[in-house]
Amino acid sequence: MVALIAAIGYASWKFYSDRQNLKASAGLDAAMKIFNAPIRTGNQPVDPGEPLYSNEQARAQDASQKFLGVADRYPRTNPGRLARYYAALCLEDLDKQNQALEELKKLDAGNDKELAAMAQYQIANIYARTGKIDDAVKTYRALADANSVFVPKPLVLLEMADLLRQSKPQEAASLYEQLKKDYPNTTVAERAERGLNLLT
Repeated sequence: MVALIAAIGYASWKFYSDRQNLKASAGLDAAMKIFNAPIRTGNQPVDPGEPLYSNEQARAQDASQKFLGVADRYPRTNPGRLARYYAALCLEDLDKQNQALEELKKLDAGNDKELAAMAQYQIANIYARTGKIDDAVKTYRALADANSVFVPKPLVLLEMADLLRQSKPQEAASLYEQLKKDYPNTTVAERAERGLNLLT
């Protein structure tokens, strides 16, 4: 009897979870259409079935609202969490850095390590853009140690070296040299070489 009740409970939960994921996926798809909608230029013909915007600000505003709606309605689903990430990107485009940070920090505390790494990377970039250099470097270092698949270590170290070029040129030079040594004959090494040239 206990096993039967447990089975019924699991089946009910699975049905509910699947329905939530389906609804969240549909909402995410609709928001992505807006996020990727073209910006109208000149006499570009209008397709009545597709969204079209006159400027990037209007598109980012609409997309952020759509993404946040999905994220808030389905916070425990993968599409809901991904919607929150894209909402933060839109908020960055709208220069709403503090709101973007709030949304990204919610993801940073989640169980999805790769999505958390993507959120951390955006957090570090916001810190860098808003002059919080120490916070940005600290976040980049943690990310480099995590060595995420979606946010690879060489990318993070390049961003950190670029950031340190003005304030700590010797440390930046050491990072560039290490990247050239660790990733020879790659685009990473080429970018590190450009960074060194800018230092000199």
